[in-house]
Amino acid sequence: MKNQILDYLKIHQQATLKEIEKACKPRTSKDFTNMIRSLNEMEEEKLIFNDHHIYQYIDPSCMFIGSVKDISRFEFLVNCADRKIRVDKRNSRNVFEKDEVLVLEKEKQNKIIHVFSHGIKKITGTFYRRRNELIFYSDVDFHRPIIIRNKKDFKIEHRTKAVLDIIKYKDPLETKISAVLGKEHEKGVDIDAMLYENNVRINFNEHIKKEVKKLDQVVTEKDRMNRVDYRMLKTVTIDGDDARDFDDAISIEEDEQGYILYVHIADVSHYVKKNSAIDKEAYLRSTSIYLADRVVPMLPFELSNGICSLNPNVDRCTLTCKMHIDTAGKCTSYTIVPSLIHSDQRCTYAKVNALLENDPSVLVEYDNVKDLLLRLEKCARSLQERSMERGCIDFNSKEAKIILNKNGKPVDVQLKSRGFAEQMIEECMILANVCVANYLHSHSLPCMYRVHEDPDPKKVYSLCSIADILHEEINFDPEHIQAKDIQLLLEQVKDPANKEILSIVALRTMQKARYDEKCIGHYGLALSEYCHFTSPIRRYSDLIVHRMLRKYCFEECKKDPRYDMEIIQEQSLHVSSKERDAIAIERKVDDYEKALYMSSRIGKRFKGTIVGVQSFGFFDELENTTEGLVPIRSLYDDFYEFDEDTMSLQAQMTGNRYQIGQSVNVVCMETDINKGQITFALC
Repeated sequence: MKNQILDYLKIHQQATLKEIEKACKPRTSKDFTNMIRSLNEMEEEKLIFNDHHIYQYIDPSCMFIGSVKDISRFEFLVNCADRKIRVDKRNSRNVFEKDEVLVLEKEKQNKIIHVFSHGIKKITGTFYRRRNELIFYSDVDFHRPIIIRNKKDFKIEHRTKAVLDIIKYKDPLETKISAVLGKEHEKGVDIDAMLYENNVRINFNEHIKKEVKKLDQVVTEKDRMNRVDYRMLKTVTIDGDDARDFDDAISIEEDEQGYILYVHIADVSHYVKKNSAIDKEAYLRSTSIYLADRVVPMLPFELSNGICSLNPNVDRCTLTCKMHIDTAGKCTSYTIVPSLIHSDQRCTYAKVNALLENDPSVLVEYDNVKDLLLRLEKCARSLQERSMERGCIDFNSKEAKIILNKNGKPVDVQLKSRGFAEQMIEECMILANVCVANYLHSHSLPCMYRVHEDPDPKKVYSLCSIADILHEEINFDPEHIQAKDIQLLLEQVKDPANKEILSIVALRTMQKARYDEKCIGHYGLALSEYCHFTSPIRRYSDLIVHRMLRKYCFEECKKDPRYDMEIIQEQSLHVSSKERDAIAIERKVDDYEKALYMSSRIGKRFKGTIVGVQSFGFFDELENTTEGLVPIRSLYDDFYEFDEDTMSLQAQMTGNRYQIGQSVNVVCMETDINKGQITFALC
């Protein structure tokens, strides 16, 4: 039926339901129902669209589906996979930023012919008093007036920040106030607005609060049942200075064969029962969101910072992965069991790094766990060596820490230091994740795997092209590139400038990691089996893995696992999507704070590195990761053209070139704080 309808629409381009019915000739009510179902499925698959009861064929030769970016008062940019199509706003249908649309590409004028879904559902902004009238100014200019239907229902003053829900997408926009956040200058109100605008779930409802109150805040005798007691082991947590939710702890012993490493993970599944109100909310959130001024947790604080958190000097319920590791860093055997621990010390990365460098004050403070930490260092170095031998890629990505004053405003942007303490914990967690994935996969049990697919072949060829320009030798087949090949390429580069360029380009060849019910491996870590098990307080994926362990391993459920596999298939899509949303809002807030920070540094000079090149200019990153655009229009010395193969801007007359990895001196020209954008110019 579906093919029949599609063939008909390919010929006629569009048709009414009656015309399609006449062409398909359904004989029975069942046939008619099947026809309707086929039309609905084809709409979902975006093979056709329904425009005022007329079904139209989506012709891939001239029609493209993409996301809208509002770039000016006169023009939209529609991002369609690897293409960008400009559309005059006169040829649109009440289209807005982030809308998913269908573009008809024409020789003279491109046109948006259908809106699949609206990306913006809320608007944030501020009321200002103008001539005794309160006027709403949105944070983002929608280039059209806004009507507010319920303004009289709220007590609004000058400079009040508010959130509007869009009622009707038209010109003017019809809206209603859904939340009043406070005065725009008050601490945290700006971030509140961004969270509301991006539909972030901030508060926990009363039903959840009632469930939380019923939970014990201490480990009871009932909780201790059927658990291996590891309280006699010396145990520590190692986290950042600001961390409050501790979901992993470490114990380690040494024997003749090597080490016995214990990775203890908070047993969140013991407290968060499937289909409870807490669980349903955790699923909707899927991940904690870490922002400059706060954490938006996946779980209520009573769990994330309380009974589930592996705080020192209290008993806690855990799942422990006990691993035997030889002196070469190979895991020779492992067991995974429900357990009970009692953490002896809350350690921080900064102090552990200082201890590893023999800082006398830290050696005294951590005297009780000093031997454990030094033993862990030896074990972790052998694990790291094995990871490198395997081909695990280390891009040494930089991460910024935004320093806020007491009013919540940025006063500094600093580069986070990364010592061996961070790497130590990373190696331990990766190994535990591998063991759990191996157990579930080898026993054909359901699991939500963390997968990372092979690089984009087109981008790999671009990497090879740039390496050739830099006279760096390529010793791999671009069609069958392995993680180890990329690692070896970066290791062999001696020139620091070339290494910077190739590191950036190599990182951009990588696909985005995601979750999947199938075990298809993790390219970047060079692993055939991998999942997330070690952070159930902040990731729902880990909680799912815990539940599968509990159900099929600890409780030895004999039911057919295929049902859970089907559920995980759907859950993987949702959790991956929520992870992308969380990353987007984290970046949005970081960009906002950096733009706000740079707004007081207009006219100041900085040294940076080119990290991206486009036809409209290049992006320059300062040492603290603050990034800004140098527009091509500001390059007055010559006419520059974009070379996609080498990802560079090349001058037509002088032969000058701007490419990724190049160091340049810039001056901060302007900032758009609400958009989180910074504009640089060359000094």
